[in-house]
Amino acid sequence: MKKSKSLFGGIKENFPSGLVVFLVALPLCLGIALASGAPPLSGIIAGIVGGLVVGALSNSNISVSGPAAGLTAIVLTAITDLGAFELFLCAGIIAGLIQLVLGFARAGSISNYFPNNVIEGMLAAIGIIIIIKQIPHALGFDNDYEGNETLFTNGINFNYFSELAGAVHPGAIIVTLVSVGVLLAWDKIPALKRMKILPGALVAVVVGILLNEAFKMSGSSLAIGTEHLVSLPVPQSLDDFKNLIILPDFNGFLNPKVWIVGATIAIVASIETLLCIEASDRLDVQRRITDTNLELKAQGIGNLISSFIGGLPMTSVVVRSSANANAGATSKVSAMIHGVLLLVCVLSIPFILNLIPLSTLAAVLLLVGYKLAKPATFKHFWHLGKFQFIPFVATVVAIVATDLLKGVGIGLAISVFYILQGNMKRAYYLSREKLIDADGITMKLAEEVSFLNKAAIKKTLKNIKSNSTVTIDARGTSYIATDVLEMIQDFANIRAKEEDINVELLGFKTSYRDYETDEDSHIVITHKRAM
Repeated sequence: MKKSKSLFGGIKENFPSGLVVFLVALPLCLGIALASGAPPLSGIIAGIVGGLVVGALSNSNISVSGPAAGLTAIVLTAITDLGAFELFLCAGIIAGLIQLVLGFARAGSISNYFPNNVIEGMLAAIGIIIIIKQIPHALGFDNDYEGNETLFTNGINFNYFSELAGAVHPGAIIVTLVSVGVLLAWDKIPALKRMKILPGALVAVVVGILLNEAFKMSGSSLAIGTEHLVSLPVPQSLDDFKNLIILPDFNGFLNPKVWIVGATIAIVASIETLLCIEASDRLDVQRRITDTNLELKAQGIGNLISSFIGGLPMTSVVVRSSANANAGATSKVSAMIHGVLLLVCVLSIPFILNLIPLSTLAAVLLLVGYKLAKPATFKHFWHLGKFQFIPFVATVVAIVATDLLKGVGIGLAISVFYILQGNMKRAYYLSREKLIDADGITMKLAEEVSFLNKAAIKKTLKNIKSNSTVTIDARGTSYIATDVLEMIQDFANIRAKEEDINVELLGFKTSYRDYETDEDSHIVITHKRAM
């Protein structure tokens, strides 16, 4: 009885957020399939599998999986090169198998090395891209597919703003403004905010549909045409629906190109998923930690099933996950609800879904984008200092200017640079700055001394003159790299004897292994000058 009640409570709490993600995911699934040169239903299939299968197997409470914009270029090129979508589906199966292997090999642990400032920069950049990409849809200019997360796909289009100004649709603008008003009212007015079972996004969508239908019935020029509405395939019979589903051609497994495409998809999809999982855990108000190895296994099974039934490859997706978190999701039940809604609504009421204006969905995403890229986040990292702020801003700028993976790579490189620079500077502290005239020197080592500090320590030891006294204090040090430790011991045991140097080593463990096992052991080696 208790389990049943808990499940019911999870459904009740997460239905509003699942509904919001469904509304966001619907046009994204279609848009990404269109951009990938794949059948429209393949994107929906991937979204359904991402919600139901990956949502059930994963232990991430916030992330939502589905077809990803980051894979569109790979998918489009692969379908073109292979000559048939049926052959490409074999590559999706291979990608799923590779992800399963990665999961069992515990490759998901690499996500632990993504710095928080880079992850937060990624979220802010995605927020900025969402806003920039949704403004044209909000104005009725729909020449770009939903879900495109790259601003400069084909270089900078200098005629973009003139094209945008010429294509503005007044009806779409009105629907956008009304939808934003509804969403803000639901977010700010306490009485409406308490109506959790009726999310503001659903109300905004219903109002958008009714408003556009009113424009149509009155014969107004404000009426939004079908080119600015959601466009789902509408099968008239079961046979029509069967014809929309494409199954894999298993002869593709004999084609080496298919295996190369499969491996490429597996690597890119896994990296994007791990990045999204880290971001989703940051968005989770309860700060729960996802098992990334389990996530890779879940993604692998999801890609296997999706490809077997004609769906696109998938990843965990930042946009959907962000919408999920902002809508108040508390568990993975929300992602599963979104999958159920995709399945039921696409099968039963596609003609109603095709009445939804893209501008009202743009309003939902504009608010999601603002919450990801709000000025308070930039101020927070500014106050943390340049070592946090510069990698954060660099990640934001790089992702906006290039794409997700390149931008994160640049952000990571800058973060690593600052880490290396900091480590090299903080290897030790000298009691005397000048070694030439010093008779007594104390070197106090930092908490962590890596191989990167070897050169600086080596140079200092080299410049210590004969007949002097040296104290190397490691009592506050928890880690010393093996080669640095050996270098210090060689100095104390060999050179110090030869050059009549007094050496005192404080706080050193008896061996390198003791740095992991014994916190109390230490050695003190003293060599006194001959009288």
